[in-house]
Amino acid sequence: MPVTADSPAPYAPGSAILGVLGRHRSKGLPPVVDLDVLTRAGVPETLAPRTLQALRALDLIAEDGRLTDTFEGLRLASEADYQQRMGDWLRNAYGDVLTYVEPETATEVQLRDAFRTYKPTGQQTRMVSLFQALFAAAGLAPERQRQTPKRNGTAPAVKPKAKPLVASLAHHTPARAFANPAPRDRLPPALAGLLASLPSDGHWTQAQRDKFMAAFPVMLDYSFTIVEAPAAGGEHENGSTG
Repeated sequence: MPVTADSPAPYAPGSAILGVLGRHRSKGLPPVVDLDVLTRAGVPETLAPRTLQALRALDLIAEDGRLTDTFEGLRLASEADYQQRMGDWLRNAYGDVLTYVEPETATEVQLRDAFRTYKPTGQQTRMVSLFQALFAAAGLAPERQRQTPKRNGTAPAVKPKAKPLVASLAHHTPARAFANPAPRDRLPPALAGLLASLPSDGHWTQAQRDKFMAAFPVMLDYSFTIVEAPAAGGEHENGSTG
């Protein structure tokens, strides 16, 4: 049955629902899905109850835990047809929401408003996140409109690294983070530029982190010259005192 404001809406993490979908497609699930099945399928125990509720709300399992024809149809879909089948499933499951928004063009505010009457009220932000994750997996999401379009059939142009946040991020970088601290407004340009690439929302992918960690020591050594430490207590290298 479609997700409506008359019954609790799904708010499990998108990764959990997509993980269960992938598990069923690759290895299959038992005829009846319960909390134990979900945890053995890789869903964290703390997330299993809301994941089970979401699978029911999204018409993937029945109230008694049995797999629905919709779930089986997604499992049997070929790779070429999978996203299309996902789109059909989601448009049916979220039919009520889609009377107010179109997932390919909706803004964050529009999506939040579309779920404003859904229950539980305190989980509406998670409802939106799940909606976005599922429609993105189906190839239907606002992010597609933000990608650089192809030009004359060629690959998308490489987006240059943004630099406008250098000053603000350098200002917020703790000076004590460096062995030889410099005033915040006097960070070396190379290091300040690298710090400007840090995500402002506090989240990044593993690939972004790996690139940052690989570049940081290079920029650090480029910006600060390593010198010999002075001998302790004023001693010379040969152990004698001056």
